[in-house]
Amino acid sequence: MPFYHKLGKIPPKRHTQFRKPDGSLYAEQLFGTIGFDGMSTNSYHEHRPTQVKEIRKQYSVAPKIAKENHIQSYRLRGFQVKPENDYLESRKTVLTNSDCSIILAAPKQLQTEYFYKNSDADELIFVHKGTGKLRTHLGNLDFKYGDYLLVPRGIIYKIDFDTEDNRLFIVESRRPIYTPKRYRNWFGQLLEHAPFCERDLRQPQELETHNEIGDFVIKVKKQDDIFEMVYATHPFDVVGYDGYNYPYAFSIHDFEPITGRIHQPPPVHQTFETDAFVVCSFVPRLYDYHPDSIPAPYNHSNIDSDEVLYYVDGDFMSRNDIDAGHISLHPAGIPHGPHPGATERSIGKVKTDELAVMVDTFKPLKVTEEAMKIADEDYFKSWLE
Repeated sequence: MPFYHKLGKIPPKRHTQFRKPDGSLYAEQLFGTIGFDGMSTNSYHEHRPTQVKEIRKQYSVAPKIAKENHIQSYRLRGFQVKPENDYLESRKTVLTNSDCSIILAAPKQLQTEYFYKNSDADELIFVHKGTGKLRTHLGNLDFKYGDYLLVPRGIIYKIDFDTEDNRLFIVESRRPIYTPKRYRNWFGQLLEHAPFCERDLRQPQELETHNEIGDFVIKVKKQDDIFEMVYATHPFDVVGYDGYNYPYAFSIHDFEPITGRIHQPPPVHQTFETDAFVVCSFVPRLYDYHPDSIPAPYNHSNIDSDEVLYYVDGDFMSRNDIDAGHISLHPAGIPHGPHPGATERSIGKVKTDELAVMVDTFKPLKVTEEAMKIADEDYFKSWLE
């Protein structure tokens, strides 16, 4: 849950006159969610943010489904997704349901010709490779390896990459993404036992304000279509804002792991949540310290959720033949656990250096045609002895 933030120039009272040096009014915009009941931000613009000149085209980016209903475990080789110049074209949806989509992207170049807005979904962008700057109408954020970038729905943004070697793991959520509620008190403050705190969340501190009139293309995603809209003024014309609804960054390296005498269940790794799925961070940590502990996870049945694990770096103790960029999908309804030999290998180990992101969904995930291009269809046999 973000906390109150203000940036730039704002008037002392909401919904009151706020004038430019020439005496004309700044244009106020309430940027809110869940009607008027969710998080919101009041922003003040050089120009009215409503000036649409043209809607040039509309085209579908809906993922093509290869497996609608399945019970097979898959491994996807994520780094086999080929780099592409354009940021939006590089985004390949590999798994999806009505609540979220899991996307891999390997964009090569700066996004210069257009701005982008996802009007339906929050985007959680995990930076596996690359550095650069996320530029938004509510401020900019520098990013690097290991960063989560939380971009709430409706944020207008561009991404500037420093080099052509970029790899992103993106969770597109049609439900609002929050920090876990069990780690917050009734005021929303993160508690003492939380694995991170407000100091670890990076808010925008650089507000990029343009006062330009012309033709500015914003590609807006709505219900799996892209609408190419031309606005009469630069979308980054905010002079100031305050509120709770803004982009922020959190590094997986700032997640402080919770450990115990015996193996801890996945919820201790939880980093973000919605009412439809959770996101967990597996980071380097000490192993269990009971004298008879088994550090490897126990076999467990996914009765109510699909489990997706994106392997980032390090030594993945419970799996055989796993490399960085691989994704494992273990669907609901069947048990899964360590690969043969992994349990025995783990005994006596004192720490792990693994780094991974996990997404557990309550609705089954459909496998797309893009996923099948990089899928190991024999992965489900890898538990045979």
